[in-house]
Amino acid sequence: MELALAGRTAVVTGASKGIGLAITRALAAEGATVVAGSLTGSRELDELAARADVRSVLIDLTTPDGPAALIEAATEQGGGLDVLVNNVGAVRPRLHGFLDVTDADWDWTLTINFLAAVRTMRAAIPHLAGRPGANIVTISSVNAFLPDPGVIDYSAAKGALSNLCKSLSKELGPDIRVNTISPGPVRTDLWLGDSGVAATVAHGNDVTPEDVVRRQEAAAPTGRFTHPEEIADLVAFLCSARAPNITGSDFVIDGGLVTTL
Repeated sequence: MELALAGRTAVVTGASKGIGLAITRALAAEGATVVAGSLTGSRELDELAARADVRSVLIDLTTPDGPAALIEAATEQGGGLDVLVNNVGAVRPRLHGFLDVTDADWDWTLTINFLAAVRTMRAAIPHLAGRPGANIVTISSVNAFLPDPGVIDYSAAKGALSNLCKSLSKELGPDIRVNTISPGPVRTDLWLGDSGVAATVAHGNDVTPEDVVRRQEAAAPTGRFTHPEEIADLVAFLCSARAPNITGSDFVIDGGLVTTL
């Protein structure tokens, strides 16, 4: 399927690993120029940049000025901006309940999962305006509508993020399309890393991380986690000329985990 992304410029946040790296790869494979923002970069991102039209920009998107600096870096040569993919985010499981979540915890969660996207979109929208086919795709989470006390602050932040993007789709249409993707558990470090969800929950419940993963996989009809590449393929489609009338939509990729309509 021809996606007509050649010659387009995209910014991807949280691009050094996991979902963000997969999205960067997918857009670059379709011919887009990708400006990949991340805090520390990675060997995999550097290798991709060496063989594709990808520019790695090291930036702290949790600072007030970081998102605008990333957009400035993407447009500094006078080129326009066609696509923004808000992907940066993180979660820390809360094993001791709501009362144990401090103001500092809330600040961290809301900043990386909500305000980073707010600030990036605020900086990007003036550059996206007037560009044919311009669009924003934001990686939210099933926790936006599947609240979980184990990730109570993350759920609240993702709920706010999805709500904001729906509002923006109404304000910015038809000039800029705005959609969200809500993954369930994905095979990334967020879930499977040494300090990921599985390891943290396992430590607090006297089980192994493998036990946690098996139980979570069993909760989905497909019996497995989503692969980052599956999300990346959907992002590429939503960013393309094949999806010109899709805006204000949320796409769930969770293996059937969410059972409500």
